[in-house]
Amino acid sequence: MVNWDELRTAYEVTRHGTVSGAAAALGVHHATVIRHVDALEARLGVKLFQRHARGYAPTEAGEELARVAKASDDQFSQLASRLKGGGDAVTGDLVVTTLPGLAERLAPAFASFQAAHRQVVLHLRTGRRLFRLEYGEAHLAIRAGKAPEEPDNVVQPFDVLDAGLYVAGSYIARRGDPREGIAGHDFVGPEEGEKGPPTFEWLRAEVPPERVVFRSNDQQAIAAAVRAGTGLGFLDTREADGLIEVMAPRPEWSSQIWLVTHVDLHRSAKVQALTKHLKEAGRGAVPG
Repeated sequence: MVNWDELRTAYEVTRHGTVSGAAAALGVHHATVIRHVDALEARLGVKLFQRHARGYAPTEAGEELARVAKASDDQFSQLASRLKGGGDAVTGDLVVTTLPGLAERLAPAFASFQAAHRQVVLHLRTGRRLFRLEYGEAHLAIRAGKAPEEPDNVVQPFDVLDAGLYVAGSYIARRGDPREGIAGHDFVGPEEGEKGPPTFEWLRAEVPPERVVFRSNDQQAIAAAVRAGTGLGFLDTREADGLIEVMAPRPEWSSQIWLVTHVDLHRSAKVQALTKHLKEAGRGAVPG
């Protein structure tokens, strides 16, 4: 069985990167930190840290252990707050994960949330990888597409992205008006085989591959290419200012946005405060 003191010690070493930093956080002698780490590595049979002149760098196993320890630490902290009657405090780190394309327009809602809760440090992690909420990688995930189905998650509908097909005036000046017919026109779209919103499937079904002349796995890059006049492309209606609508949004092109939290953290004061704030911010908080 893992010794919890050793697990917490390894977590603090990961956080601070040095034995001295972990020792100060724990209020113990640095020799105790070294002894705990050595004992934990021996018990687990894996190397948790690479030792170097500047301190300790976690291995992949060390990072995985730190995520588990962080989740446990959050849960114990919440329990302690509830037992002490202090569960209403909105303080500390709050980690949110979302797609890069959603980050910019969420920023105003995050800013107003932090203006109201000055003791919260907000961490925004973007990327296509699904962060593991059960391991404490994030407190809240904002995801697009089908409803997440991971066990022990609380999933709430948040917003809908309405997509239409758009083109820049510079493209029309160069290649003609695609509103008269899209055959033969150039398109901007995703990489071959990439999963994504329903518009990806429409492109694959309706547009010959050779006509998709610019491809990217980044929606922001796709939007920039459409604005630059590279070709026709799908954008959310709220990011289409200044562009010309070729095809109006259709219900089957819409994508649902979800707020996802793990059941163990869902009722914490800071998670409840942020989800409530985002809902009150409304549709203006979310981009395409």
